[in-house]
Amino acid sequence: MKYRVLGQVLLAAGLLLSARAATAPAKGTDEDLTKQVRHELLMYPRLTIWDDVSFRVSNGQVELIGAVSQPYKKDDMERLVRRIPGVAGVTDEIKVLPLSDFDNRLRLQVARAIYGDPLFRQYSLMAVPPVHIIVENGHVTLTGVVATDLEKNIAGIRAASIGLSLGPITNNLQVEHPSKKS
Repeated sequence: MKYRVLGQVLLAAGLLLSARAATAPAKGTDEDLTKQVRHELLMYPRLTIWDDVSFRVSNGQVELIGAVSQPYKKDDMERLVRRIPGVAGVTDEIKVLPLSDFDNRLRLQVARAIYGDPLFRQYSLMAVPPVHIIVENGHVTLTGVVATDLEKNIAGIRAASIGLSLGPITNNLQVEHPSKKS
């Protein structure tokens, strides 16, 4: 009888501890959090070439940086990151780009110019192509990662060929395999 009571007490204690463990945030490294945050942001179904979001992780704190084309995306991404176990806090520095018909037309024309080029056709088939087109009040910035210097330069030339930007095109594309200079 006394073993049965002891068994029930131990079972109750075990259940209590497992319930606490399930609700406590997972302890992990910043590297683990970085992987989880990257995964959540990449899996966000409304991420498009009109958005550019990056982040930093330090001591469990996540800082979201970049620009999105719709206000709800900013809120959605912050909410996704806050729900990741182990995230101690989120600083949301994502800028919501102005909602403008002119900017929307410019985005589409720049995308057609870049992704209509044979050099970029393979990218256009991707769920989220690597060249992101950020338009803010008529100013165009290209972000993302391309394979070569040639692709970076051609993307900039194609974007500038539209002629509707209210200033020079800012080409912030990163090159995955930069050419060696002798």
